[in-house]
Amino acid sequence: MRVLFTSYAEKSHFLGMVPLAWALRNAGHEVRVASQPELTDVITGAGLTAVPVGTNHGLGRLLQLAKDTGQEKDFDMAEDRPEMLTWQQIKAGYQGHVMWWCRVVNDPMIGELTEYCRQWKPDLVIWEPLTYAGSIAATASGAAHARFMWGLDLTAQMRGHYLRARQEQGVSTDALAQWLGLRAKRWNVPFSEEMTTGHFTIDYTPTSLRLDLPHTYVPLRYIPYNGTAVVPPWLHTPPTKPRVCLTLGTSATERLDGYSLDVQDIITHLGDLDIEVVATLPEKQQAELSHVPGNVRLVSFVPLHVLAPTCSAMIHHGGGGSFSTSVVNAVPQLILADMFDAPLKGRLLAHQGAGLTLHSSQATGPRVREHLLRLLNEPSFTQAAQKLRQETLATPGPNQLVPELERLTAQHRAGTAH
Repeated sequence: MRVLFTSYAEKSHFLGMVPLAWALRNAGHEVRVASQPELTDVITGAGLTAVPVGTNHGLGRLLQLAKDTGQEKDFDMAEDRPEMLTWQQIKAGYQGHVMWWCRVVNDPMIGELTEYCRQWKPDLVIWEPLTYAGSIAATASGAAHARFMWGLDLTAQMRGHYLRARQEQGVSTDALAQWLGLRAKRWNVPFSEEMTTGHFTIDYTPTSLRLDLPHTYVPLRYIPYNGTAVVPPWLHTPPTKPRVCLTLGTSATERLDGYSLDVQDIITHLGDLDIEVVATLPEKQQAELSHVPGNVRLVSFVPLHVLAPTCSAMIHHGGGGSFSTSVVNAVPQLILADMFDAPLKGRLLAHQGAGLTLHSSQATGPRVREHLLRLLNEPSFTQAAQKLRQETLATPGPNQLVPELERLTAQHRAGTAH
């Protein structure tokens, strides 16, 4: 069968798809990846066939502008407190979701992506959960389609809150349905709720950490992929003391104006511990440090799937790759979170006993040090992390999932209008 993966041009959202794309390709299926031109080199660098569509989005630039001018939307998609889920709050938050993730991110690629799908006629379209253009293109071309999660399913949870509150208020307006319906109308396709969540959802979040939502989830074991990678010589031998990785992801520096916490304060307060700290920081951020303790190794990049197995603890921002790579390697985690699903993910992890979490606004050097010492000195964290790893290893890997995707594609494509 023909399978099209699609993601808006955000490298971290695409990388998790690569092992499944390889598995489908190795099983004899034809696989292509469609995205905005900015992501083309990342796709081809993964050995996959790229289909550039539309124009690049300006999300990072516009978000930075909103931040600089005090116009940031402050609705938390992970919000679950009833008193905060009022209709006015949800309505405003959902309108912001449609503005940023639909109009800014998706509008530049919908037309060319849909025309391509109508010409190439994929059997299955797999789209990351913010690339609604994939659901429009799949529906317009008669393909089965599925979301591919890189984190907690906040988009579906928020959709559920919105629909419930909307019904309680007796309101007919539906911001996302209106946006999807207007775009799909161009190809004579009516809106359906499946356009918001796919026919099914592929999810590598461990079941014990997954949100309880009424959708069809297809579990997939996470396989780390970090892009082009080289093992540095210092990783050829095991560490002689506990090794701790500090990584804060790439989006904060590539899309925005930097990290939301004080890296200097953190590494300074870890400097007298009998540990080795590996801090992955871009060269620009390295140059801004005034002092680097002797137990800190600065690197601009290191393959996380190579580094993590050598670590006794991970300190990170809660990104999908950092989180899941830590899980599959049974490494206790300290999550310094401030956006999207990371704060909730941190709380769920802490509830399982496999890590701790701090909001980035509270992540001072002394507090990070205190929490890290707990991870290193209390065996229960490692034991819980090992349990979470065993749960993950029991989940089907990409190769094992291919027959199930073939079955689901036949099931849903047969019932799709052409």
